Amino acid sequence: MTAAFSQLTGNLDTIKQRALYRSRRVIASPQGINLQIDGRTVVNFCSNDYLGLANHPDVVSAFKAAADHYGVGSGSAHLICGHSAAHHVLEEELADFTGRDRALLFSTGYMANIGVISALLGRGDAVFEDRLNHASLLDGGLFSGARFKRYAHADVENLNVHLNKATGNKLIVTDGVFSMDGDFAPLKALSLAAKDNDAWLMVDDAHGLGVIGERGGGLLEHYGLNLEDVPVLMGTLGKGFGTFGAFVAGSDALIETLIQQARTYIYTTALPAAVAEATRISLKIVIAENWRRDKLKKLAERFRLGAGQLGLELMVSASPIQPIIIGDSQRAVDTSNALLNAGFLVSAIRPPTVPKGSSRLRVTFSALHEEHQIDQLLDALNLIKT
Repeated sequence: MTAAFSQLTGNLDTIKQRALYRSRRVIASPQGINLQIDGRTVVNFCSNDYLGLANHPDVVSAFKAAADHYGVGSGSAHLICGHSAAHHVLEEELADFTGRDRALLFSTGYMANIGVISALLGRGDAVFEDRLNHASLLDGGLFSGARFKRYAHADVENLNVHLNKATGNKLIVTDGVFSMDGDFAPLKALSLAAKDNDAWLMVDDAHGLGVIGERGGGLLEHYGLNLEDVPVLMGTLGKGFGTFGAFVAGSDALIETLIQQARTYIYTTALPAAVAEATRISLKIVIAENWRRDKLKKLAERFRLGAGQLGLELMVSASPIQPIIIGDSQRAVDTSNALLNAGFLVSAIRPPTVPKGSSRLRVTFSALHEEHQIDQLLDALNLIKT
């Protein structure tokens, strides 16, 4: 082994010593609230499949039928020969769903965020990001070459200090629902700050679309905001929609700019057409079945009430993401493992995903969970705590 790879081994040992080592679990069942891991069934409380659509029979049937028609692979990038009728119609339906001129599909949310920010900004411009933004947003800002500033979490006053000093094109970037905390970005105040400073506002609503709002329109529906308020909207399809991929929605000029300049759109293979057709069905379910969002809200409220009675430290969250603050990384891992032994899959989230000293259990809910499963999780947490 070369010296360089010996150094990698030492780095891995250091990660393990700090209780920050990540391991994969092999799932032998379809996604759902019950998973098969190592020959046993556990109740899943760490999925982003909030509405329970990843294995919905209608969505699966649409995927199979489309695979029979289009095949499995898309063959190429959208701009070569990979843009099917299924992709095109889904883009039109997503534009209608979000109330925007057009939408553009990306193969992943990570690629969408990097592609959008890099296409809109360059040297001499400035990007302003919430300190707790998702890694893909932070990387997009860094890769763009623009001056990169992070403002204190949800602190518009701190943002304004940075905005007042900036020149060139200015882009404010924020998560809608913050994935590790579950709280909402102050989008109304951010929109006003953008307008006052002649800046664009980009919102990554990956954890809000489908989940928040009467029709599942996410944080923008929740706050009553439109295209003028939030010019750039990114959403993923692998969470509330239960499938795979991502999209960006906005004006005709924005979408045309991304088609011409977003390298992560131009230079990657299109997602399979069968996924697009499956997503068309899940989108219809998202809009029509509001009971799923109602149930999520009730489950989260039940959990918060029970957790409060047990003295667990929760964060302020009105979403299906309900983190329990543990603090120490090793203790978070030990608690997660104890829950797994009790039959519950709950991920331990540690630095660098979250700030040092704020390791947590990230509990998430699905519309397919039942109240008795919430109560069983609380009972298990109580036994481990005591």
